[in-house]
Amino acid sequence: MNLSLEKIINHKLAACFEKLGLDKKYATVKVSDRPDLSDFQCNGALALAKSEHKNPREIAASVMTELEKDNDFAKISVDGPGFINLTIRNELIARVMDDMSADERLGCEKTDNPHTVVLDFGAPNVAKEMHVGHLRSAVIGESVQRIERFAGNKVISDTHLGDWGTPMGMIISEIMDMHPDWPYFDDNKKDGFPERLPYSVEELTEIYKKANAHCKEDENARQKARVITAKFQDGHPGYRALWKHLRNISVEAVKKNFDALDVHFDLWLGESDAHETCYEILKLAKDKGISEADDGAVIIRLDEVNKPKPPVILQKSDGGFTYHTTDIATVKMRVDDLKADEIIYFTDKRQALHFEQVFEAVEKLGLAPGVKLRHIGFGTVNGPDGKPFKTRDGGVMKLEDLIKLSKDKVRESMPSPEEAEGFSSPAEAEKYIENLVEEIAVAAMKFQDLKNNIASGYAFEIDDFAKFEGKTGPYIQYAVARINSIMRKAAAAGIESGKVTLNNKEERELALKLAQMNNVVMRAHEDKEPSIISDYAYTLAQTFSSFYNASSIMNAETKELASSRLRLAKLTRDALTLLLYLLGIKAPEVMLKKA
Repeated sequence: MNLSLEKIINHKLAACFEKLGLDKKYATVKVSDRPDLSDFQCNGALALAKSEHKNPREIAASVMTELEKDNDFAKISVDGPGFINLTIRNELIARVMDDMSADERLGCEKTDNPHTVVLDFGAPNVAKEMHVGHLRSAVIGESVQRIERFAGNKVISDTHLGDWGTPMGMIISEIMDMHPDWPYFDDNKKDGFPERLPYSVEELTEIYKKANAHCKEDENARQKARVITAKFQDGHPGYRALWKHLRNISVEAVKKNFDALDVHFDLWLGESDAHETCYEILKLAKDKGISEADDGAVIIRLDEVNKPKPPVILQKSDGGFTYHTTDIATVKMRVDDLKADEIIYFTDKRQALHFEQVFEAVEKLGLAPGVKLRHIGFGTVNGPDGKPFKTRDGGVMKLEDLIKLSKDKVRESMPSPEEAEGFSSPAEAEKYIENLVEEIAVAAMKFQDLKNNIASGYAFEIDDFAKFEGKTGPYIQYAVARINSIMRKAAAAGIESGKVTLNNKEERELALKLAQMNNVVMRAHEDKEPSIISDYAYTLAQTFSSFYNASSIMNAETKELASSRLRLAKLTRDALTLLLYLLGIKAPEVMLKKA
């Protein structure tokens, strides 16, 4: 059973083209650019004009004549240079609505080519607090993860911790200066180290800042950090024990932030997990004859046909591996161990060159034959001034503080527990309100991000993002809660959902908007672009509002009309709930706000 109205029309159009001897690849429609003229339009006649040696209007006229025999079309016309305009009969649209309502996937298909996709996003660093710059990777990655799974792919998500480079040596060196008597720094001690460090991630962040400053100012400090990095990577027991503590403290803090954003990962691997594989990469590059020595380092030169590209440094002159090597080794592990068919990275778009280098090196090494490697770069989160979002004192805002700021802003719009209606006690109301604040705040943050094209930066508008009107997450949540209320009232009045019939303009417009659901979700999947879903969810909520204002359910003229409208309302509720889920947003049953 085909539940997509667009595909039903395409099937009819293809049969028509085949009968007329026209190439079926041009037998496709899209939602009309002029909804005042038609529901769909086909531009295939223009594309066929050259090969058919005919005027496109002549081709379009022959198609129109053939399609007019089909009773599912209410009106067909040819306009302009050869556009075929198609208006669909209400009966077909209504049948599609009934079929969508009966389908648990609301008419959404699955991909024709299910495969294993590894998603790399989040990417926090050990011993550093997460900041606002981590928001986009987490939010976009989580949404794409949900979309990919819904589309039928096997998804494996990995946050890929930054836990193995020189910053680790810098921090260990700084702690050594602070606590020279700690047992971690005894080269002869092999075990029996303390089980936990007396530090929070906030304190580790300050230690890193001091270490970074010392290394910038003092060559001796830099050299000491490099030596310590090499030793801990080579297995120095004390340094490794200290590093594990740093990692555990950081991961605990990171998980707290990710949990608050409802962002989840299948794997919590890091650069450290690829260390041994880096030696394999070094050997493979040498065996294939594609690496060379360069001033003590080992490099792979890249092709510079289209533009200059710096070489990939596999091993530095001090023997350490680089981020290039770690990422190349990680690709190998994901192909060998996870059987990845596709690997997608979500990072700041300023890392585009890095991934170009990595992907080209992977190809030269022959590590991922047939595997699609893709980097999706995003723009920055900015303040109202268009510059990267900062705190009031000019520092980079911590992600934890941004989440709190969002919750505080949402809490301003909530009633007090004593004012909230429908609860047995203020305590019950208070519990619900606090949970609601969290869900709305996360929705506001995520939707403000995901309504923008990934590649674009955007301004984080704290005064506007949590409003219940306009293109915001809370507006969509409120639309769902509003329909829930309508359904409760209908149930109390004994109205049941029934067969759809379309009786006015607003009902028809809502049904046609709902019919776009499959196409929207599949486009978001193919383009890896959640903003497609955000845009559609917003316009669907707006279309429902117009429908409900013109089409009363409780005061409908007949029982059948009330049942039809209730089914359209329920289908809209279910569609919006699914769309919000794909964006990583929850849909509260009831929304509260101050009177």
